[in-house]
Amino acid sequence: MDIVNYGIIGCGMMAREHIANINLLPQGRVTVVYDPVRELAESCAVLAGKDGAAAQAVVADTLDDFLAFSDLDAVVIVSPNHLHARQLREVVSKRPLPILCEKPLYTAPAERGALDALFKGYPHPVWVAMEYRYMPPVAALIEQAEQATGGISMLTIREHRFPFLPKIGDWNRFNANTGGTLVEKCCHFFDLMRLILKAEPVRVMASAGQALNHKDETYDGQTPDIWDNGYVIVDFDSGARAMLELCMFAEGSRYQEEISAVGPKGKIECLVPGPGRFWPAKLGPAPVPQLIISPRAPQGPITMDIPVDPTLLNAGDHNGSTFYQHQRFNAVVRGQGSVEVTVSDGAKAVAIGIAAQESARLGQAVEI
Repeated sequence: MDIVNYGIIGCGMMAREHIANINLLPQGRVTVVYDPVRELAESCAVLAGKDGAAAQAVVADTLDDFLAFSDLDAVVIVSPNHLHARQLREVVSKRPLPILCEKPLYTAPAERGALDALFKGYPHPVWVAMEYRYMPPVAALIEQAEQATGGISMLTIREHRFPFLPKIGDWNRFNANTGGTLVEKCCHFFDLMRLILKAEPVRVMASAGQALNHKDETYDGQTPDIWDNGYVIVDFDSGARAMLELCMFAEGSRYQEEISAVGPKGKIECLVPGPGRFWPAKLGPAPVPQLIISPRAPQGPITMDIPVDPTLLNAGDHNGSTFYQHQRFNAVVRGQGSVEVTVSDGAKAVAIGIAAQESARLGQAVEI
């Protein structure tokens, strides 16, 4: 296969990032899009035009029309969280194709078993979009963590960022649609914990809540119940432990994510800035991602800049990671390489998030 023809389900903000990065692939193009909000779909169809207006994608009127489109080799699901499981079933039953599905893979605990059964023996690659793995500074930490630490004992992930952005229908303001903040936002970080530690979780302890954000908003008479801060501690079967610190009213932070791993030989950490479009121009150039290695011997830390290609920065809000993710998925669809973020990986990240939501609600540890 020389060119992979993509179809996009869901045409909101993140869909535009996916399309912009598919457009950068020599072996990829978006041929058809679908969203129940027609103007969103039409906007994404225009964006998909790599070679001008004549190359715009087709706008499907219904999901069935989308799945019946002839020039379709792979599906990217970028719809609201609570629709993912349903739309995965639609694709599998009506037009089995390679799938890249945005996180979280599911939102309700009962959906996990059904998804396991759905993809048992599925003949096409299915990739769960965990693009944080592919942020250049995070990828550098993952690659060098074992050598720098001598074996990780403690892993800490801190995200200090802006509140949830407005979405069509305000679906991301309510736990019923998102699975809760510790699922919606944080499954990325639970995926990183498993990947970096090469271990599985056994116990989750969390404290979280809604301190500031969205309390003065109402939608159809309902006040948002989405949390905006929390701490989550996860014990792993290797004996290592990890902690997540989340604050979603810290938009003034220089770095959005700070990840550190510590072991008997030393410490490695990476500093990741948030989306450049939110960086105040009056403060000068946006910060560059960094990797810092600090051996236990008193020789001082080694700090390295990890710059990101400006073209990739302009194609989205995730430090180039969406491009690298698509580059790998595209290769798999064309028969090269293997899926790096499996259905099992996506399901396990959500399971940790659901356990964290439950732990914070009950005020007690939850066994996994």
